[in-house]
Amino acid sequence: MKDAAIDLRSDTVTKPTPAMRAFIAAAEVGDDVFNEDPTVHQLQDKVAAYFGKEAALYVPSGTMSNQIAVKAHTQPGDEVLCEATCHIYTWEAGGPAALSGVMCRTFEGDYGILDVAQLEGKIRPINDHYVRTRLVCLENTHNRGGGRVFPLDKIQAISQWARSNGLAMHLDGARLWNAIVASGVSSKEWAKCFDTVSVCFSKGLGAPIGSALVGSKELITRAKRIRKLFGGGMWQAGWAAAGALFAFEHHIERLAEDHRNAQVIAQAIADSPGLRLDPPNVETNLVWFEIDPEMGTEKQIQATLRQHGVLVNSTATQVCRACTHLDVSAAQAECAAETIRKALRQPVATR
Repeated sequence: MKDAAIDLRSDTVTKPTPAMRAFIAAAEVGDDVFNEDPTVHQLQDKVAAYFGKEAALYVPSGTMSNQIAVKAHTQPGDEVLCEATCHIYTWEAGGPAALSGVMCRTFEGDYGILDVAQLEGKIRPINDHYVRTRLVCLENTHNRGGGRVFPLDKIQAISQWARSNGLAMHLDGARLWNAIVASGVSSKEWAKCFDTVSVCFSKGLGAPIGSALVGSKELITRAKRIRKLFGGGMWQAGWAAAGALFAFEHHIERLAEDHRNAQVIAQAIADSPGLRLDPPNVETNLVWFEIDPEMGTEKQIQATLRQHGVLVNSTATQVCRACTHLDVSAAQAECAAETIRKALRQPVATR
């Protein structure tokens, strides 16, 4: 791997900017377990207000934030309704079952997007033989859906249906910032469809660590106890929270740059025989693509691009993902696109 590799594996690979490092170094800190860290308080208050919720809780990771929400909304033996490829179900190590004792009932979405018609009639009857359907979890933007923005009207319909049936709503909004920028729909408009929302500072916003869960004061009080149970209580957490606070205050609007850069990468893939965008339309900063077996395997494609100084992530059989982020400039995106066109001009399996 070249020292100057263009790293498109994930939007989690970013390094703190010099300004962020300076902000972190100057942060006031205290004991957050004693609820005395001023920087954590500032972050939580600002994020809660941004989403129009009463309170927020800073946690180490998006997985923890999601799993705290699942446990806060459910009891062991309950059921969660979610999309079949969502992060909570697919990439959180079986957390709902292991940590909360709940079952997930999944539905195949259109690149991660569900329609309320798929959920209607799926609530379990009140019967001693059945689990209790309790929670609906959605994801926006949807990672495996190729960074698609979940249409607001579909979320509103699902939310209205869920609440009319006494179900809670949680949003895995790890990349909700991208949805806000791409759609022009406000943070509060998205959030009011949900009882809880999880957002991540260490993906597109470029902070080194941390997520937040927002919701009512009552629910966040319960969530704080669950955070302790899950090992998420932190002492002088303001050092980490400062990076998240800086990212929140400075890096949201610039996500539009990542979206433009993703279009450049996507066009190169579309121009390359043997590669196919999946989904075909790139809406935010994630570019998923399938590889014709005649071109080689996903590992071979990944290795070939690595040799040419471009890193992508191999995610499944014959599937790769490229992701633009804070540390990929427009010039680097153009360079990566040209590399993809040249390095993948012919099958790599036969070289």
